[in-house]
Amino acid sequence: PEREGMFHRGPGLNLTSGQYTAPIAGYYSFSTTLHIVRREPRRKGQGCRGSSLRVLICVQSRCQHNSNLETISQLGSSSDLFTISVTGTLYLQAGQYASVFVDNMASSALTVQSGSDFSAVLLGV
Repeated sequence: PEREGMFHRGPGLNLTSGQYTAPIAGYYSFSTTLHIVRREPRRKGQGCRGSSLRVLICVQSRCQHNSNLETISQLGSSSDLFTISVTGTLYLQAGQYASVFVDNMASSALTVQSGSDFSAVLLGV
């Protein structure tokens, strides 16, 4: 948020932990868009086995329970830069937190680039 063009309002977002903590109980709209780059370029003829990426927004880090938003994307072989988004609504109790998790099922190392975003908006109680 210190950089020009970035937006941050409200007490719920902790930039150190990467968590959004709900100030009050209610329904929240969450959204994340991640720009991801493959650190090692694919070699010609390298297979696509295990080339998917799963991104989740989870409540209380409980991604295996039904308190999450999730998308899975196949990483194409034609590019080393990918964009993946997750959007949806979750109910949080006051004091519960939500955060973004990336499950790299690809065969190469990946890095989340600057310009990626995460947002939470209270819809109603």
